[in-house]
Amino acid sequence: MAPAGSTKRLAVAGATGLIGSQVVRLASAAGHEVVPLSRSTGVDLTDPDAVGDRLVGVDAVVDVTRSPSMVEEEAVDFFTTVATTLATAARSAGVPRTVVLSIVGVEQSQDFGWYVATLAHERVTREHAPGARVLRATQFHEFPGQVLDRARHGRRAQVMAMPTQPVASVEVARLLVEMATGPEQGDLELAGPRQEDLVDLVRRWVALRGDDVEVEPVPAPASIAGGSVLPGPGALVRGIDWETWARAAVAPAEPGSP
Repeated sequence: MAPAGSTKRLAVAGATGLIGSQVVRLASAAGHEVVPLSRSTGVDLTDPDAVGDRLVGVDAVVDVTRSPSMVEEEAVDFFTTVATTLATAARSAGVPRTVVLSIVGVEQSQDFGWYVATLAHERVTREHAPGARVLRATQFHEFPGQVLDRARHGRRAQVMAMPTQPVASVEVARLLVEMATGPEQGDLELAGPRQEDLVDLVRRWVALRGDDVEVEPVPAPASIAGGSVLPGPGALVRGIDWETWARAAVAPAEPGSP
């Protein structure tokens, strides 16, 4: 629980996603009040009027929204619209702080459409949102499984050959809560403890699940293949390594566990 007098009111945009749901859980467990902003709570952030008065009394907005499309133009439109909607509503309500989730190396990776859209999200937030702070994280531990799901066609999957230093998503959520509720500080970069190869991770994920998929490497954009998404020397390093996470993720549930 948060110490008496230190509780905050946080609005979480993208509250039902992988990161947003964990932000909600961790913030609530710490005693903070959470205002979820998602379609399932009646807030379509692509509608400029959707937020209404929900940000009144909010101490910080945490933006972990994700475009439903990975097509560059559609993702850019989604992110810039959502960031503008949140920034306008936050300024109108007098919210002092905004924390947005981004990706390590995004500025150096503009030969990849998703990163073009992600940087656009950052820029609109920095330019218009009150008290903007950015957390750039490496790929999450869930990323190899997500890549496999998107790339799989029958018993084959083509996966970009790229280095990555994945981080546990709960550590991303935990740091977002810290940035939203703690003392004022600048932007941060977060990574996991071990550099890996994405193709190898996908193959290991397939093996751990006992699946029957042939994983074929394909070239990544030049910047990403060259290591643009790896953390810099000043990055925070937190959490467990991917192998530890993956083995726990596929382990059978204990009898009687929820």
